[in-house]
Amino acid sequence: MEMLLRTKRITICLFFFVLSLAAAIEIPLSVAQLPTITEQSHTQVAYPFDEDFTIKCEARGNPQPTFNWTKDGKPFNLLSDPRIITFNNSGTFVIQNHGIISNFQGKYRCYASNALGTAMSEEIELIVPSVPKFPKEKIEPLDVEHGDSVILHCNPPKGIPPLHIYWMNIDLQHIPQDERVSMSLKGDLYFANVEENDSRSDYCCFAAFPRLRTIVQKMPMTLKVSRFKHANDSGSPNAAVTKANFIKERKPKLLIPPESAGSSSSVTVIKGGVLLLECIAEGLPTPHLSWVKVTGNLPKDKSVKENFGKILKIEQVSAADEGTYQCTASNPMGRTKHEFHVHVEEPPRWIKEPEGGVYSVGTNLVLLCEAIGNPEPTIQWKLNGMPIDSRTFRGRISAREISLTNLQLQDSAVYQCEASNKHGTILASANVNVLNIAPLILTSDGENYATVVGYSAFLHCEIFASPAADIRWTKDDSVEPLSALRYELNKNGTLEIKETKKDDSGSYACWASNSVGKRAITANLDIRDATKIVITPKNPRVLKSHSILLKCQSEYDSHLKNSFKLSWRKDGDQLPVNSTQDSRIIVDMDTLFISSVTLEDQGVYMCVASTSLDSVVAESRLIVLDVPDPPEDLQLSEHQNRSVRLSWKAGASHNSPVNESIIEYEESQWEPGRWQELTQVPGNDTTALLTLAPYMNYQFRVVSVNAVGRSQPSKPSLRYATPPAAPDKNPENIRVEASEPNEMVMKWEPLKPTERNGPGLEYKVSWRQRGVETDWNEELVKKHSLTLRNTPTFVPYEIKVQAVNNLGTGPEPNVTTGYSGEDTPDAAPSGVSVDIVNSTLVKVFWFGIPRDRVRGHLKGYKVSWWKTKSMLDGKRHHPEKHHLTFVGDRNYGMIPGLEPFSEFRLTVVAYNSKGDGPESSPVVFETPEGVNETHEIGPLSDISVANRSTLSWRLSGLSASTKYKFYVKACTAKGCGNPVTEEGLTMAQGSKGIGKISEAVNPTQKFHPIEALEPGTEYTVRLVTKNWVDNNSIFEDVIETRGRAYAGIYDGISTQGWFIGLMCAVALLTLLLLTICFVRRNKGGKYSVKEKEDLHPDPEAQSIKDEIFGEYSDSDEKPLKGSLRSINGDIKATESADSLVDYGEGEHGMFNEDGSFIGAYSGSKEKGSVESTGSSTATFPLHA
Repeated sequence: MEMLLRTKRITICLFFFVLSLAAAIEIPLSVAQLPTITEQSHTQVAYPFDEDFTIKCEARGNPQPTFNWTKDGKPFNLLSDPRIITFNNSGTFVIQNHGIISNFQGKYRCYASNALGTAMSEEIELIVPSVPKFPKEKIEPLDVEHGDSVILHCNPPKGIPPLHIYWMNIDLQHIPQDERVSMSLKGDLYFANVEENDSRSDYCCFAAFPRLRTIVQKMPMTLKVSRFKHANDSGSPNAAVTKANFIKERKPKLLIPPESAGSSSSVTVIKGGVLLLECIAEGLPTPHLSWVKVTGNLPKDKSVKENFGKILKIEQVSAADEGTYQCTASNPMGRTKHEFHVHVEEPPRWIKEPEGGVYSVGTNLVLLCEAIGNPEPTIQWKLNGMPIDSRTFRGRISAREISLTNLQLQDSAVYQCEASNKHGTILASANVNVLNIAPLILTSDGENYATVVGYSAFLHCEIFASPAADIRWTKDDSVEPLSALRYELNKNGTLEIKETKKDDSGSYACWASNSVGKRAITANLDIRDATKIVITPKNPRVLKSHSILLKCQSEYDSHLKNSFKLSWRKDGDQLPVNSTQDSRIIVDMDTLFISSVTLEDQGVYMCVASTSLDSVVAESRLIVLDVPDPPEDLQLSEHQNRSVRLSWKAGASHNSPVNESIIEYEESQWEPGRWQELTQVPGNDTTALLTLAPYMNYQFRVVSVNAVGRSQPSKPSLRYATPPAAPDKNPENIRVEASEPNEMVMKWEPLKPTERNGPGLEYKVSWRQRGVETDWNEELVKKHSLTLRNTPTFVPYEIKVQAVNNLGTGPEPNVTTGYSGEDTPDAAPSGVSVDIVNSTLVKVFWFGIPRDRVRGHLKGYKVSWWKTKSMLDGKRHHPEKHHLTFVGDRNYGMIPGLEPFSEFRLTVVAYNSKGDGPESSPVVFETPEGVNETHEIGPLSDISVANRSTLSWRLSGLSASTKYKFYVKACTAKGCGNPVTEEGLTMAQGSKGIGKISEAVNPTQKFHPIEALEPGTEYTVRLVTKNWVDNNSIFEDVIETRGRAYAGIYDGISTQGWFIGLMCAVALLTLLLLTICFVRRNKGGKYSVKEKEDLHPDPEAQSIKDEIFGEYSDSDEKPLKGSLRSINGDIKATESADSLVDYGEGEHGMFNEDGSFIGAYSGSKEKGSVESTGSSTATFPLHA
């Protein structure tokens, strides 16, 4: 070690800390020291049923102590009796139970001695009880008179407490006890006065000793109670008893305490023990006992009266319970009292015990010893178990203190202080070891320590030295002591390095020195990286029945890999690694999976990562969301005829606040069992005033709603019936229907059950002809219709319908006008004339029929025409009638699609809902010849499209409001094929870009769906004739499609490969169909005159801006000959948009978008492409 000091050249060290080793650590056994008692027995009972009895005394010291015993203050030789077994280097001995061992009873003390001194144990009392027995004796019977007091003495044998005494008969039945008959604390049975039924010959006293497992019985005693008879008594038993009682009546007399004790006595009780005060009195009538504390109040919390008020019991006695207590025995004849003066005493207890320790030579010694008790204890000092003789003792000694100065080695000794009073003795020992030795380092040299960054490191250096040693630490080769604030030297020599860093790794040395010598040891410290963990997701919110996966991500030092462990806890409880019984919760190393999450799974989940050096915890609170629990405790209050207040208690929201509460009702009269929503209230409200209808028997329930969903309905409330009332409203939707001309059927919507308000609901129907001064006709009906017959045809009536029930009528009803039954018109239109517009279009005029001849509501006019002959060959034709319907009261209409250069006949009829009236006289007209001209086509421009996948092309720089013809050819290296053509119009300057959806519509259809529209987009819908004359449309309206609720689901479909491929296939198929259509059109069915009209409309026809076509029909369901399909389906933005009410209607009133009649393409349906642009330059597709 000296060489170590020289090589490390540590010459200067700062003084860190001075240890007071007297109380810091125990003296190593390698150092000479006084004996110290380490284990001893206390009071012990030698039970006769035990095989042996052990009395313990163990001590340590250097040299090894030897043991001696005293018994009752006299030396006791353990080898004097062969029944005693001893042990080497131990003071413990065993007494074998070979029969009578009563001679071993006594108080023992153990002494442990070596060359330095003697230690002494506390007294050990060995009790050897004898088997308790009642003496065999003959007990004379007791003969007493009725009313006398009697005491049956038990006198139980001595034994080890506790002692339990019972009075029973020979059949082991307890003797009944009460205020008259009771047992004292000593076990005697007291009779305040005897009665005749107390006579018996088997009064037995039993004494039980539980610790001895023994019960003994006293010989039975006989008690005879005789009647007192007067010499002149007639012999009547009742009279004798009554007279005896009268003679024996007396005031109470105390038996305990006896009268010889006087009116007061003293009682001493140990502090902390139980105070028992007893008063037993005799007398006739039976006395009653009561207790008071003269010097204060009885403690209510711990005073108890037992044995029918004859014992006052106070537990856990304290000094406050000291004082005077009084018992009073009283009966109608008088009273007697006794006072108890209670004194509370206590055995000795320590205030200050002497403390030994290790002392160096030349120091001073002061030992203090102080005890209290009642009576005040006496204190005696002993040295090595013997009383100190103050005459020879070189120090100072007093009752409470011993002092020595300038201690020397020979002053080492065991000092004992003993405090005694009449209630006991206590002993305290102090070992004074005077030593002079060099430091002993008890920690091994070269210990290796490790910790993690940020934690504290503890390097141990346990030292024993006398005088006390100076301790200091150094690091590596440095001679400077460790003095930073992070370094702290503990009293036991341990160096604590707080908040360690990586550079704290290295070799450390602990140096200890005193005046006798010096020592040193080394220690190595390694600093590892701290373990880190994080749980993801952090504090998740999960819907009930869903799943959750928690992952614990960790980082740790590679040197700690073998000791690294991960575990999971929930709310502090460990989760097993294997799956749970239902396999819902699976723990697998760094993952925790919970399937079908329940509300019980909610809590704090902790991932615990531990190594041999550190342990860290990461937490994640799992929040389970669920629908609310059903509301509870529905209560009805504030009962009114039309309202009631409903209150409830909200159920658990399960981590999602209640947004609203839905109140539902069920009524038992009209729709029993059907629950309907009544109202909704905000989530925070738990009460609502409900508006109710009369004449209903309600019950209510509440459903709570949060972000997760709806709760289960609550349990229904009590039923609440509202009283009936007159109706609050009348029927609605009053109308007149009639199928016969002379009939009128009045109908209305009946009241709902909740609107009836009472029993006996009927409807009072009132009517009269409008414009005629007459009284109202009235009729009560129960149904919701009334039929009147023999009414004039189509005459207006005023009608009222009022609700009536048993409690009254509803409010005054509104008047509704209706018409009686219709008949067909009885007049034909007149003044029919025809204006020729061009070779295929005419305009018809007529004069409408008078209103009174319509005989109903005029629906419109129907125009019928048929071709009679062709002007080319003069041939007559079989009449094929065609019809157009013109809705409303109008006097003209356009007839399109006629064959040029032909003769036609035409009639007009008026119609109403009953049918058509008579036809007008036929009118003959002829269509002129058509004009035969060719198209004027401008120069041809070429555009080459090299990309084979291109299926459309946008053209720019075109002229506004100009018709173009397009040719598309497919070319290869060998040449080009035949073109397909398409015509189209550009829009006017400043017009808005439009899309195109062109579809052929069958003229027999009443409606037609328009597909391929974009959601949330505004469209203009036009219906035009096939021939498209003067740009007029039959129908035009603006519609807006609905937007998708979840548009995001369909985003990006146009970018999918399958979608692009599908669109390409559709485009190629469309090109093929267009080619076929153009070939068929060019082969026949098209007049050059018509092409001329299409390209250059007749100025006269162009001027007709407000002319409208009616609905077209063919009696043979055939198309008009010569009807054409226009290639161009685009309509200029400047075209007229006529109102729907002016258009013709009927079963053949549908036209194709480009103006041609649908009849020419019956049975076919084409879906056009949709294109739109925001500029004034139109986009024309290369495919239709």
